[in-house]
Amino acid sequence: MPLAKPSSRNPTVVSPDAPQGPEYWAQLHAVGQVAGLHSLGVAPADVMQRARQQIHDRIDHDLVNGMKFTFLRPERSTTPSQHLEGAKSIIVGVRSYAISDHPDVGSSSPLARVARYAWLDHYGHLKDSLSVVAERLRQDGHRAVVFADDNAMVDREAAWLAGIGWYGKNANILLPGHGSFFVLGCVITTAVLPVATPIDDGCGSCTRCIPACPTGAIVKEGVIDANKCLSWLLQKPGIFDRDYRVALHDRIYGCDDCQTACPPTRRTALSESTEPLQSVIEVLEWLSMEDDALNASCQRWYVHKRDMTWIRRNLLIVLGNIANPRDPEVVNAIRRYVSHPRSELRAHAVWAAAKLGLTDLINHEDSDPMVCDELLHLPTLREGL
Repeated sequence: MPLAKPSSRNPTVVSPDAPQGPEYWAQLHAVGQVAGLHSLGVAPADVMQRARQQIHDRIDHDLVNGMKFTFLRPERSTTPSQHLEGAKSIIVGVRSYAISDHPDVGSSSPLARVARYAWLDHYGHLKDSLSVVAERLRQDGHRAVVFADDNAMVDREAAWLAGIGWYGKNANILLPGHGSFFVLGCVITTAVLPVATPIDDGCGSCTRCIPACPTGAIVKEGVIDANKCLSWLLQKPGIFDRDYRVALHDRIYGCDDCQTACPPTRRTALSESTEPLQSVIEVLEWLSMEDDALNASCQRWYVHKRDMTWIRRNLLIVLGNIANPRDPEVVNAIRRYVSHPRSELRAHAVWAAAKLGLTDLINHEDSDPMVCDELLHLPTLREGL
């Protein structure tokens, strides 16, 4: 009779005959590679004390800027046994997203860039691959749970402990000879497997990622200030910090700059994808969409409470940074949003209008506090206009 899929909430007894050790790990490793994982390693399922202390340090030094994720419950995100009773090992797997793209740069409509890891559903593929490994563990009598793009586990620390790579100065995990174009995930299991040894730092004296950050968010080696990081500011709800709007330029989701400046990552050979990619999006088209269509278009992205206000807010900033104010469609989009029911969107439309020199579209009588604040701090005309 086949084994029932166990639940971490209602754990079953591990079979006393379940395989363990190095030879079994070699089999699991091969299963993971066949399933599409670029690299695998094993970390101990102990409390991640170092990561827990670092999380608390970031919180204490006001570097989190409202992020939840693994910062919300550090004791949970650094304790594997809270997710699987009797956990002995963490199998860490990575999937490469070092793929090339050839976007249509001839478009006359403004285009916004998407970070490379979100060009397609890499985390979905990663989870599928990890699930193959987990299913093999279950078939062999072990318990196993999969985590990929999940706030419940500090996956970078698990990857470091599993010998997958070292922490770069940009806080990403760098794989020897391959850099950081990888998504990370893990399988927590009751199997006893040979744990790896963390590998030595490979950055040496290189600091290229630090000045490459467009907002100076890498405040010291391996430490990111979320108050400045564009990837987080794009996801954070509310008014986008005006100090970093110009630096956002044409980004709509994520930022790759600290990675593309990294020598090991730059040397990584890019492969061709057989799937359609979403490396750029049409700004005006997205600004014209209703909520359901816009939500479907960015379904893979993290959007706070799936409120499309924050996507539109970001698009308006991009419009102010790159759009042609002589384009009638751009003018119409600004006109529509300076009178939008949401005050957050009116505020950012006011900013975009000022950057584009379309000040005649601005309603200076708007009494909303957020809009009034923008009116008191109107930016200068964009350079070159």
